[in-house]
Amino acid sequence: MGTGTSQLDKDSLLKYQELTFLTKQEILLAHKKFIQLFENRKRPPDLQTSRVPKHKIIKLLELEYNPFKDRICHVFSTSELKNGSLTFEDFLNLLSAFSDSATLEIKSHYAFRIFDFDDDGTLSCGDLEKLINCLTGETDDTSLKADEVKQLINNILEESDIDKDGTVNLSEFQHVISRSPDFVSSFKIVL
Repeated sequence: MGTGTSQLDKDSLLKYQELTFLTKQEILLAHKKFIQLFENRKRPPDLQTSRVPKHKIIKLLELEYNPFKDRICHVFSTSELKNGSLTFEDFLNLLSAFSDSATLEIKSHYAFRIFDFDDDGTLSCGDLEKLINCLTGETDDTSLKADEVKQLINNILEESDIDKDGTVNLSEFQHVISRSPDFVSSFKIVL
């Protein structure tokens, strides 16, 4: 899915449009933003192989205040080093999943992966605790008490864990999300 230069040719642009939920203008804006992350390089980056380190990605205004920014980079990175760095295509995939045009199925799939902190394919009590802490903050002013977190986890499992195995799997998560009308409109990143 790509080109080997820092410029986007028409064929690559068309291919990216076909393979993502992004418009031509969104792809061009993503390209510009991605190239800007290489500001100190003497040569333009190769879009197919160059990676932006996670510490630069999470400083983007679109992610900087997102409590899941580290997980987002982890989920969308194709780096064999598992370091959260992103290629241009990784970056496009991230933006595509968070675009207004992405389907509920795509958005819920990626939300599930982002919330699955231990990458085991289920949302366990440990994942749910981390999810709650990300949403409420872990400072004394915002964090919940241990018994409040436990009660919230129990409420989530009571509502979501259809097969009563103590975890939430992808289909259970998608079932709950399908009943949440605000999810699609709130699970987005706008460039």
